[in-house]
Amino acid sequence: MPGRSVSTPRRLIRLMAVIGWIACGLLLVCWVQLMQQLQPARVDRLRQRLTRWWMRNLIRILPLQIRVTGAPASGTTLWVSNHVSWLDIVVLGAQAPVHFLSKAEVRDWPVIGWLAGAAGTCFIQRGQGTSSTVQDQLTRVLAAQRSLVIFAEGTTTAGDRVRTFHGRLLSAAIEAQVPTQPVAVAYSYAGERDSIAPFINDDEFSQHLWRLLGSKDIEVDVRFLPILDSTRLNRNQLARSAHASVCQALGLEGGRVEDETAEVKAAA
Repeated sequence: MPGRSVSTPRRLIRLMAVIGWIACGLLLVCWVQLMQQLQPARVDRLRQRLTRWWMRNLIRILPLQIRVTGAPASGTTLWVSNHVSWLDIVVLGAQAPVHFLSKAEVRDWPVIGWLAGAAGTCFIQRGQGTSSTVQDQLTRVLAAQRSLVIFAEGTTTAGDRVRTFHGRLLSAAIEAQVPTQPVAVAYSYAGERDSIAPFINDDEFSQHLWRLLGSKDIEVDVRFLPILDSTRLNRNQLARSAHASVCQALGLEGGRVEDETAEVKAAA
């Protein structure tokens, strides 16, 4: 979209700020690891406070303007959100002390793996030969009174649809007897769905970050939706209810952008 780019010097200043803030994050990793040795009982609470503080300040560096509707549930909760970008993690992580899921191999990635581990990311071991299923691991995390965020679509989209939510991921909330809260995240610019924020297809992180830093402020709409009682629904019912809530909040019909013709007829 013409006119939405910032000057090159401003983009470079943002880039240097992001690099500096990542370096700050690595120092926090060292601090958390030290505290793990000295006062292990306090580490989880300290980690959550530092992670939230770090993400909130990262948002100040990035060209994002956050608007929050509703509020996170109190107590241990399973958040179920649509997934558009890696930015979802930063945006949601800044709202409340929550943990995220990641595939186990991410733990070994340079820098990102260190930051994710120190932030309390739950690394999920998938595939055959594992001692427990993904559901068992999620249930243990929730039973330990650690709120979780899952992206039940299993992939990102351009924000023009919400793919089917996988019920097997939500079964952990039923087993742990904790509520489920749907969360809808949308990115827009000048009143239209944003095309820069989505991290999809063959996007590479550094290139995506460079494009993002060259944009004027993107509006991010985060909506915390009514809580679902995980004890009264089976996993498929829970997934369908969460999916319907998110689609309705995003103004999507059946998980996709409504047809313009249908909108015109409705308006008439």
